[in-house]
Amino acid sequence: MALILEDVQVMRAADGTPLKLKLARSMRRQQLKSLALIAPLFLFIVISFLVPILMMLRNAFYDPDIHDNLPQTLVEISHWDGKDVPNEDTFAAFAADMKLAQKAKQAALVGKRLNYEIPTLKSKTTVTARKLEAIEHGPWKEALIGLDPVWGENETWAAIKRASSVYTPFYLLNVIDMKQGADGSLQQTAPERQIYRAILLRTFGISTLVTLLTLILGYPVAHLLATTPQRTASILMIFVLLPFWTSLLVRTTAWSILLQDGGAITQLLSVTGISKLLNFLGLLHGEPALFKTRLATVLAMTHIQLPFTLLPIYSVMKTISPNYMRAARSLGATPAYAYWSVYIPQTLPGVAAGCLLTFILSLGYYITPALVGGPTDNMIAGFIDTAMNSENNWGKAAALGTILLTATLILYYVYNKLIGIDKMKLG
Repeated sequence: MALILEDVQVMRAADGTPLKLKLARSMRRQQLKSLALIAPLFLFIVISFLVPILMMLRNAFYDPDIHDNLPQTLVEISHWDGKDVPNEDTFAAFAADMKLAQKAKQAALVGKRLNYEIPTLKSKTTVTARKLEAIEHGPWKEALIGLDPVWGENETWAAIKRASSVYTPFYLLNVIDMKQGADGSLQQTAPERQIYRAILLRTFGISTLVTLLTLILGYPVAHLLATTPQRTASILMIFVLLPFWTSLLVRTTAWSILLQDGGAITQLLSVTGISKLLNFLGLLHGEPALFKTRLATVLAMTHIQLPFTLLPIYSVMKTISPNYMRAARSLGATPAYAYWSVYIPQTLPGVAAGCLLTFILSLGYYITPALVGGPTDNMIAGFIDTAMNSENNWGKAAALGTILLTATLILYYVYNKLIGIDKMKLG
């Protein structure tokens, strides 16, 4: 009787294995197969996306040049109170470190790092390192100040002390026009060197303007595509997707040809009399200069980004049943009120997704502002390129990239809180 009850309670497969255990094994095999299928894509994302981002975040704080090349100096300068130039022991340690750095061909790295703090220190440091090779004995304080008076200034030694840590906030502070004082307090960068806040504001301003323009232009077109018969909508969609058939560089080059002085747009303004009207109103003086201006940058970026805003809006509009508008009309709402109160709120998830996508993509623009924009239209991406390829300052480039990444994450967080995937269901 007990065996019969056991067989009833524990259901078994044909081979005698408990059915629950066999099902668990089957599910485990299916999960392993699923993991094997997504493993290549997962590894690709980790290697090509996640690892570079982590390295960028690390480089925004990692600063080993002074720590690795001036170890004896940092031990001595840690006891310095900053009120007067350091004592003889600190100068002796610095001379010994610089001699070793010169032999290891690392003196230029020390000079490059100090040059970020005080301009001209790179050349002074490398020259001092070369001249120290010929000096055998001290007193080192007198010898170093004799080689260059810069070593007798408190500011120089304060810069060395600030740069002593392997991890530093220097680069992040620098890209928001801040710095650490000799006592470690936060200070504003000198007014003549404050450029990065203006660059950040310019980047966010242009991105916001482009996002608004693509929304204004794209929303009516998305509505037309969503409400037009499918055959006509398919033809219109080809024109919307047409920019994707050519590269961004080709499209930007085309705009540079159209907007240059004497180009097609300038001639069109002259033939139609718009230029004369603008001159008469005092809004223009002479022929319009469109190339290498903020207008050219915004115009070209708007053209490129328009499909990215339009398509998410269209995809949401396509799911909205016309019965909502009919119901609102049957309840006495005017067409305008029904559209504003019933239809538009249902499109907000698409609007938010499209605007977020366009804004984030606009933050990273480099080619378009460089080709059609003026000197005052370069955005953060252009300065990241300069920091890497011209200045060889990877710390600054990583810090600027961190600013963009932080802005992107904040925007996504706000979007997820206000709209979110769980709030995109209609009806």
